[in-house]
Amino acid sequence: MRLRALLDTDALGLRLLGGEDELDRTVRGVMTTDLRDPSRYLSGGELVLTGLAWRRDAADSEPFVRLLVQAGVVALAAGEAELGDVPDDLAVACARHRLPLFAVHESVAFATITEHVVRQVSGERAGDLAAVVDRHRRMMTSGPAGGGPDVVLDLLGSDLDLRAWVLSPTGRLIAGPKVSGPGLPADTCAKLAAEHLAAARTGRRGPHRVTLGTSTYSLFPVRSSGRSVQASRDVRETVLSDWLLAVEADAGDWPEERLDLLQGVTQLISVERDRRDAARTVRRRLAQEVLELVQTGAAPAEIAARLRVAAPVLLPGLGAAPHWQVVVARVEWQGGDLEGGPVAQSLLEEILVDPSATGPEPSDRIAVAHTGDEAIALVPLPAVSAEHDGSEAGILADALLESVRDPLSAGLDDDGRVTLGVSASVHSAEGLRGALEEARHARRVAAARPGRVCAAGHQELASHVLLLPFVPDDVRRAFTARLLDPLRDYDRRHRAELIPTLEAFLDCDGSWTRCATRLHLHVNTLRYRVGRIEQLTSRDLSRLEDKLDFFLALRMS
Repeated sequence: MRLRALLDTDALGLRLLGGEDELDRTVRGVMTTDLRDPSRYLSGGELVLTGLAWRRDAADSEPFVRLLVQAGVVALAAGEAELGDVPDDLAVACARHRLPLFAVHESVAFATITEHVVRQVSGERAGDLAAVVDRHRRMMTSGPAGGGPDVVLDLLGSDLDLRAWVLSPTGRLIAGPKVSGPGLPADTCAKLAAEHLAAARTGRRGPHRVTLGTSTYSLFPVRSSGRSVQASRDVRETVLSDWLLAVEADAGDWPEERLDLLQGVTQLISVERDRRDAARTVRRRLAQEVLELVQTGAAPAEIAARLRVAAPVLLPGLGAAPHWQVVVARVEWQGGDLEGGPVAQSLLEEILVDPSATGPEPSDRIAVAHTGDEAIALVPLPAVSAEHDGSEAGILADALLESVRDPLSAGLDDDGRVTLGVSASVHSAEGLRGALEEARHARRVAAARPGRVCAAGHQELASHVLLLPFVPDDVRRAFTARLLDPLRDYDRRHRAELIPTLEAFLDCDGSWTRCATRLHLHVNTLRYRVGRIEQLTSRDLSRLEDKLDFFLALRMS
């Protein structure tokens, strides 16, 4: 669609402030942002919507506009709700860089403009593809604007006799044909997702062909609209967030026209994905605002006020205030040259959805922010499900990864890790700071475990044994050497087996009889060895504190 078409729609509340000569530019997408530098999320051709939260003074407008122009943005629309009138310095900067500038009336929500642009652009893309393959014009014009991915998949079945499904990177079914026929089992979805992610990590171009049992599938990546493989600096930036189109057919011998048609289908489906990402903007901002308040030590009343705003957005129609749970995720790549926060954010938004849920909409109930390599999810729980026992309500760490571990491991290959921590549920703003720290500590516990994909919950933080992986190496060495080296030296010289005796004694809770029986020793012999241990270390194994020190030293050695 062209920019001037936006002015012809009164419901959008747009007023042109500059750039009248540039209104024939083509809009290929829309993005809402208040980042000072949003260029990494732009692929060119977008109408950018902003509430001007990035602007602190007049000097900020010039660099912001310059970055937009360098990224290929076609126009900027600024909301009047925050500052009233759009600042003159922003209009001057846009005029200098020949970037059309619109003012958005305070009564119009950015979501209204986003939905209008996405629907118009998706319809035009459908028409363009239909011109390439005229036989399937009906399918192309019934894209997301006419009913979503399910309509496209139904038409693939009716026109080309192809069964196809849209899957998330973790194997969750997002869309499938509504016509009669067997569905795609959950384990098949997970295997297809794993095969797709493994192929994507090799850099091979799609479609990727996979045979499971007697069926062959061709897997087409569904990328964000307007982005090519070359546009991404690194495949790891998107491999854990891209959808895929799984077609039950072998595309190896397809003619070019049919391959073009399926590539066009992925473009249509990508519009649905872009619409979903645009809808997440509000929830991401809510999570970011709450997180900043918690981390800066804001008053509980201020945090509670922000939670009251978030609750109806995430759980509409809820009568009572919800309980809250915090989930922290971290994606780390070898070399540390790639920021993992955005990847972890997209990943959390996916895996926090009930695995049995279908469609793109269930993720609308989740708010996730990110900072650095870490993503933090604010998960609302209906109070009725959490009031009996907060330790058991809501999300459980093990269940969270049960169905997605194999696909994620394939996408991480041998150079990435995903670790997650889950807090207990809390019922008030006062408990949110503790829940955040609890989730972060649980994630550190998960990070100390082997494996590419690990999680830990708050239930696992009750034992001091889990603290051992976080003791610095130099402290660990000094502590164990002070207690155990005298025993090791003595064993080396006299073959006295003091270390095995100490381990058995502690394992038997200090019981002389049980320990002697286990070691096949006379009790007097055992008493002699324990006495020698106490003499060499100047410790007393009848004291709880000394027993605990020996126990920790043996665990850390």
